[in-house]
Amino acid sequence: MGKVLGDVLGLAAGVAISPLPIIAIILILATPRGRLNGLLFTVGWILALSALGAVMLAIASPAGASAQNQPATWVGALKVALGVFLLLFGARLWHRRPKDPSQAQLPKWMSAIDRLTPLKVFGLGLALAALNAKNAPLTIAAGAAIGSAGLPVGEQIASLAIFVLVATLGLLAPLGVFLLGGERAKTTLGNWKDWAAQHNVAVMAVLFFVLGLKLLGDGIGILTS
Repeated sequence: MGKVLGDVLGLAAGVAISPLPIIAIILILATPRGRLNGLLFTVGWILALSALGAVMLAIASPAGASAQNQPATWVGALKVALGVFLLLFGARLWHRRPKDPSQAQLPKWMSAIDRLTPLKVFGLGLALAALNAKNAPLTIAAGAAIGSAGLPVGEQIASLAIFVLVATLGLLAPLGVFLLGGERAKTTLGNWKDWAAQHNVAVMAVLFFVLGLKLLGDGIGILTS
């Protein structure tokens, strides 16, 4: 289990460092129902990552994806494909990044966050976790790594739970500041939002490159072992 956690914690950190979801929850916390909506957004995020990871655990179960405690060939091929996808997407982001960070613009849907119902906020959390071009591939890769490692079911579930917890730290940090930070919370969260908005594209592009290279290397290692 320790080796598996070593493989997936880096992927979990990559999910946690997600500027747009972090900006989204900061904006949500600033709405009149910020406490409720912030919790619903976080719960949606956690459920989406858990469900996506669980699907991969079911597909990459020890009996079907591991031979002599080694990942099957298809797991290596999957990681190579996900790595190539992340590298290509990272190159596209880097090419399209604003030359002046102060000119960066947030997606138009963020302007409507204060008008979202609690149910839609919950759905937004689901979508930003499971349908995100970075988070979905990383969660799929983590689920495949855990499921193909030949671990007992209990350790698989525990490993996935740890992955999801670490992957949620990016949201738990602003939520914790909001709930516990008192009067200074608004200023702190505002500064975080401004920084994330300005550097979102550059941060994401670098993450795509680094994590894409990791998955590509892991996949090639499995295919050539």
